[in-house]
Amino acid sequence: MKLVAAAKVRRAQDAVVAGRPFAENLVKVLYAVNQRLATEDVDSPLVKIRPVKTVLVVVVTGDRGLCGGYNNFAIKKAEARILELLGMGIGVQVACVGKKGAVYFKRRPQYNTVANFDLGAKPTTKEAQAIADEIFSGFVSETVDKVEMVYTKFVSLIASEPVIQTVLPLTPAGEVCDISGKCVDAAEDELFRLTTVDGKLTVEVEKVTTDTSGGEFDAGLLFEQDPVQIIDALLPLYMNATLLRSLQEALASELAARMNAMNSASDNAKELKKKLTLKYNRARQALITNQIIEIVSGANS
Repeated sequence: MKLVAAAKVRRAQDAVVAGRPFAENLVKVLYAVNQRLATEDVDSPLVKIRPVKTVLVVVVTGDRGLCGGYNNFAIKKAEARILELLGMGIGVQVACVGKKGAVYFKRRPQYNTVANFDLGAKPTTKEAQAIADEIFSGFVSETVDKVEMVYTKFVSLIASEPVIQTVLPLTPAGEVCDISGKCVDAAEDELFRLTTVDGKLTVEVEKVTTDTSGGEFDAGLLFEQDPVQIIDALLPLYMNATLLRSLQEALASELAARMNAMNSASDNAKELKKKLTLKYNRARQALITNQIIEIVSGANS
């Protein structure tokens, strides 16, 4: 299970890296268009900020266990955020991505669970689109005034960090930030590749920096369509790409946690075997010693 999880981690990382050029260029286009709209009033439903009365919390967990504290950490992070919002007098709706979170919140009727989604073994745009449609319809219809996603950001093979990311409302520049205002998808990524050295499994680390500097359009460039319409078309596209990347990072974190859990289980089993073998040998030696003593005592008598 450790080796299988390790192989899947690499594929999950490759999926994140493969989608990076699209996300980078989309951010540049959004940034450039927003610069042209700096003096205009952008009236897009996805960037509309209104008083927060109800928040939709999307909780991303795994579909299976045997991955250490991965699912528990994400659920506890989401539960703490939900209780914080309820304490502020804000209504909370919960949407679960992954069977573990769905089962947990289903057993607790005090939470208002409105939707459940399966994460699957390989998140695709289809899964991301289904989640995006759910949160988009709730936000545009003003059923919810803000959408937050709790997922586990992939840090390294031995570390992961549950984060709370604000999905809606978006900014016209396409920046998706966490609740503290820090952009969660603009940090340096560490790419881990498994290889062998002298017949032993080792990990190579490569740092990859995402270019989020943006770009500028020629001042004389004319838009065939209204720039506001372009923003309205690009923001949902960027939201879908962001959701997909979040699902991919969560899956990579889950697989890394499972790999570490299986490694710890193997180490614990070896240690237990060593202790039991030592205990057995001591008991066997004591028994043989007693038998020898009885034989010698019988011979002397």
